[in-house]
Amino acid sequence: MAKKSVWTDNRFWRRSATWVTGVASVLLIWLTFDTMEQISMGTDADLKNGVTKRVPAPTVINYKVDYVFDSKRGHEVPKIGPEKEKFFGKFWSEEEAAELLHKGKLASQAKNCMDCHTLLGNGAYYAPDLTKAWLDPAWQENGPMQAMTGKSTKEEAMAEFLQHPDQYPTHERMMPDLGITKQEAVALVAFLKHMASIDTNGFPRNFGRMQGAVHGK
Repeated sequence: MAKKSVWTDNRFWRRSATWVTGVASVLLIWLTFDTMEQISMGTDADLKNGVTKRVPAPTVINYKVDYVFDSKRGHEVPKIGPEKEKFFGKFWSEEEAAELLHKGKLASQAKNCMDCHTLLGNGAYYAPDLTKAWLDPAWQENGPMQAMTGKSTKEEAMAEFLQHPDQYPTHERMMPDLGITKQEAVALVAFLKHMASIDTNGFPRNFGRMQGAVHGK
């Protein structure tokens, strides 16, 4: 009787399929728990103790946020603090910061920002990507947007632009006036600052090499 090849043995393939499915299921469960840990928002205590979380606490708006090149990872990563800075003239408590970010997120949804912009990889590419908008050199001290709006701080300049975008033509595709109130603008800027502090593994690519953003002069 001729010896049957293992490659034509149905039992071999059934057992292989069972093992592969089992291993894949265990891996998927592990990746799910690991992902949940990675995307869990940090706490105010983490920030105070210098503990880096991929998604920092809402009170990150009370800290200076930079973007620095990490040679080990090969791309830029957010650098939070340790310097603190007032946001719209004050330091926000945990409760205040959390509420402000929540309002900013709701405002971004109510105004359909993703119809034109990209947020954390989601949305459209008709208008500029907003994932790291807070770090855009145009809003920095002596940047063109601060000069154009006549404001003395980054957050005030951004809030002014959001309220009256039609008064500050910056691109051929001008942002329409969406009727954003002052309170909504403050919350949206907080949302943008928090989003810029999230470690997005270098997304959007090459943002850190913009003129003046990180290595530019």
